[in-house]
Amino acid sequence: MREMMHHKQILPTKVCEHCQRPFSWRKKWARDWEQVRYCSERCKCEAKKTR
Repeated sequence: MREMMHHKQILPTKVCEHCQRPFSWRKKWARDWEQVRYCSERCKCEAKKTR
């Protein structure tokens, strides 16, 4: 049986500016990973509300 290779542990991570939880790189962020500040749309919207 083939063993599944998981590489999630080697993906870059950041800490969300709103909830302070760590989150990992996702393919949808490949082009603008340097500008990503929030782990989700929910955190992004909540952060805008508290400004």
